[in-house]
Amino acid sequence: MTDTTANAPSRRRQRFPEISTRAWEHPADRSALVALRRLSGFDDVLRKLAGLVSERSIRLMFLATAVKTSERQFPELHSMVRDAAYVLDLEQVPDLYVSQDPTVNAFTIGIDTPIIVVTSGLVELLDEEELRSVIGHEVGHAMSGHAVYRTMLMILTNIATRIAWVPLGNLAIMAIVTALKEWFRKAELSSDRAGLLAGQDLQASMRALMKLAGGHNLAEMNVDAFLEQAEEYEKAGDLRDGVLKLLQLLPQTHPFAVVRVAQLKKWAESDEYRSIMAGAYPRRTDDRDASVGEQWKAAAEHYTTSVKESKDPLMGLLRDVAGGAATVGGKLRDTFTGGGRNDSGPRNGSGEHGGSGNRTDG
Repeated sequence: MTDTTANAPSRRRQRFPEISTRAWEHPADRSALVALRRLSGFDDVLRKLAGLVSERSIRLMFLATAVKTSERQFPELHSMVRDAAYVLDLEQVPDLYVSQDPTVNAFTIGIDTPIIVVTSGLVELLDEEELRSVIGHEVGHAMSGHAVYRTMLMILTNIATRIAWVPLGNLAIMAIVTALKEWFRKAELSSDRAGLLAGQDLQASMRALMKLAGGHNLAEMNVDAFLEQAEEYEKAGDLRDGVLKLLQLLPQTHPFAVVRVAQLKKWAESDEYRSIMAGAYPRRTDDRDASVGEQWKAAAEHYTTSVKESKDPLMGLLRDVAGGAATVGGKLRDTFTGGGRNDSGPRNGSGEHGGSGNRTDG
């Protein structure tokens, strides 16, 4: 890692001296991180666990098989990681490696001295400002310490596969893995925000996420249309689709691309983002005083608000349940037996429903 003291960004951006990662962390991510940071000895335990998955071996492997960026190798990428560290006021710049791999990917590994790896597929796919947002995203991971529970996830997943023959033990481990995956999905949203703060180009950040979904043919894609697609995904279908979306999401460690774009745009338009850009943000000097209870309350409020504002049919059912709605049983019946028919309308002998307002599975 190199010092950023004398480094300045390649173009003028707002810098955030002493900014705390709490400024950009998603409420569900921030609450867990604040709690973990208050646990005495937690880091020592995780460092020992990291040894079980050979973190040193992984680091040496990239040093041997990938290209370490510098002023002489991938100098533009090297400048980008220095810029991101400067803007987010990270004293030590993480080492950045380029790995020959057509798969589009970037990740951060390591607990004591994190390193960032980007694949050649990613470098070839994105333009300069899009790459800047992705590298800022990875710097955000490094600053928040997300590698800590990525390591936990790797270890627990490995344990789960080894004790699959023990029914109760496996169920307990998989429950923890599922919770960690939800945590990690929120961490990705956090780091998307860090990437926006580092690059300060919302369009570039959204384009990068759109390209992750649709590839390099930018002339054939449109960010506004992609955002409309995100809205369509959120409210699409009936209760069955809501259940399917949940089942599809649970195994994922990353939110889906359309969701990430919509969430990032929403945050960029929020008072929280505007305050950060105006210089009003949490400082690191106050991190020790951050209340765990307040952060958990903020996380709970976020999930409550998400359910209230969601257009997803499954979330609508949850609202009805929470409100004690008497129509819940009817909604379930219509969804799984009739596709939303009107009981007062005619029914023909084949079980098909008349009227123009009926929903079909087409």
